[in-house]
Amino acid sequence: MNRDDTTPTPAEERLVGASADREDQAVEAALRPKDLGEFIGQEKVREQLDLVLRAARARGATADHVLLSGAPGLGKTTLSMIIAAEMGAPIRITSGPAIQHAGDLASILSSLQEGEVLFLDEIHRMSRPAEEMLYMAMEDFRVDVIVGKGPGATAIPLELPPFTLVGATTRAGLLPPPLRDRFGFTAHMEFYSPHELERVVHRSASLLNVRIDADGAAEIAGRSRGTPRIANRLLRRVRDYAQVKADGVITQEIAAAALAVYEVDGRGLDRLDRAVLQALLKLFGGGPVGLSTLAVAVGEERETVEEVAEPFLVREGLLARTPRGRVATPAAWAHLGLTPPHAPATGNGQQDLFGA
Repeated sequence: MNRDDTTPTPAEERLVGASADREDQAVEAALRPKDLGEFIGQEKVREQLDLVLRAARARGATADHVLLSGAPGLGKTTLSMIIAAEMGAPIRITSGPAIQHAGDLASILSSLQEGEVLFLDEIHRMSRPAEEMLYMAMEDFRVDVIVGKGPGATAIPLELPPFTLVGATTRAGLLPPPLRDRFGFTAHMEFYSPHELERVVHRSASLLNVRIDADGAAEIAGRSRGTPRIANRLLRRVRDYAQVKADGVITQEIAAAALAVYEVDGRGLDRLDRAVLQALLKLFGGGPVGLSTLAVAVGEERETVEEVAEPFLVREGLLARTPRGRVATPAAWAHLGLTPPHAPATGNGQQDLFGA
């Protein structure tokens, strides 16, 4: 299905999607912590990064290049801004898809100031020529600018001021080893625990002047899929409900009622997630069933089911991918309040998934 640039993708349309829309970006700018002390969660990453930055400041040098990997919405952009703030340096923000030619990268690198932080989001989507130029820039702070074409082309070396590259990626496995090896510090961002998300919700509510009690924060945190961005988005929607339907104070009852309106259940599943599970359980007896067949049953594109719905269902232990197709787990039957079918053994010594 073709989409123009202004049509939101299924991931962007979801209340529990981890991608940031324009509203999220505007709100996140106001809610972002300004230093490592304010940053909630990712304790090991914060501790390690604090040592890296303190040592660099003590030496009077630029910090090592930093690679941050992890799912969307966990704070990679926020950490890049904190790195710049902690080093007292300006930050330049760009993304891999925006750098399609080596000349694009050369233009950015040549305009950097000494000590500046360059944040390169989705670094794995950068073009190969630009990637190869980045190797030399990171290691030797130099790039070769090609002037002319054909046999008469010459390479002019261009010295760069020392800078810190902060690369962010949701798919670290797509980065070539030569690029990964040039980062002095690498960190993987983990999903947040419910307790950490409660702290995020309380902090955001305070900044947004929203009144919320402990049970209300816990209710929102429990449905946020371990992702601060989703927690903040749900908080805003619950705030709206509380202002219109109640006295503006978010309690557990108000939060649960608000999220029921938005079809986000107690485990953070939305309409698409439940549609996939219901089709798998009710139409196909729990599977196995092929991805294309499952997508047709749900009325969605194959890519939508595979890339938007399945990752969270697999992470929650509600769905399994097998060589024969998608299979529901006992937890999926329990979550939807359904009883799994009891099938006899297959006769070759193996038992059905739910067989005794």
